[in-house]
Amino acid sequence: MGIFGRRQTAVSEPAPALAGATSRGVALDPALQALTGRWTIDRPHSHIGFSVRHAMVTTVRGAFTDYDSTLYFDGAQPSESRADLVIRVASVDTGVEQRDAHIIGADFFDARRYPEMTFHSTSTVHEGGETFRMTGDLTIRDVTRPVDLQLDYLGSVLDPFGFERVGFDGTTTIDRTEWGLVYNQRLKAGGTMVSEKVRLQFDISAIRSTS
Repeated sequence: MGIFGRRQTAVSEPAPALAGATSRGVALDPALQALTGRWTIDRPHSHIGFSVRHAMVTTVRGAFTDYDSTLYFDGAQPSESRADLVIRVASVDTGVEQRDAHIIGADFFDARRYPEMTFHSTSTVHEGGETFRMTGDLTIRDVTRPVDLQLDYLGSVLDPFGFERVGFDGTTTIDRTEWGLVYNQRLKAGGTMVSEKVRLQFDISAIRSTS
């Protein structure tokens, strides 16, 4: 998603008893604490995608290429982190134009009526090591439901152009029918053409904002 965060309604963690530790007693790497600040997703080096089982025997993968993000990460107090992600669903790309047209049509996203899919974070918890759990509200077709993401910190670097860059992987699996994406076809041998389970993937390379 842009991927850290919470809205102001979330309950903050109590102040840690020890410097460099969360309220759950999990020590935070000083390198993570140094990452505190605002970040912008670098689209050419990031991937916001999905995968879904097709016809029971194969997997279709796709990505959304047009989106905006607002990210703030607090490496000392992860619960203070927050994020918003707005994805324009008409930007879906599965590599097959006919399939993309079907996905953005009325059977699935209905992009004319619901042009955007959004994610608003509600809480972030440090699970230990380089793993975080982020909860947020995912809205598709004007239906909003909570989702949990597992986030893995991949590292940070100063790139050759002088930009401070950080990487995270985020994953979650949802039941698309809970957001009104109920279209399907039954197979003669049993089962369905498109799985109800969809895996969402956020491969994020973000650059520290200077403003």
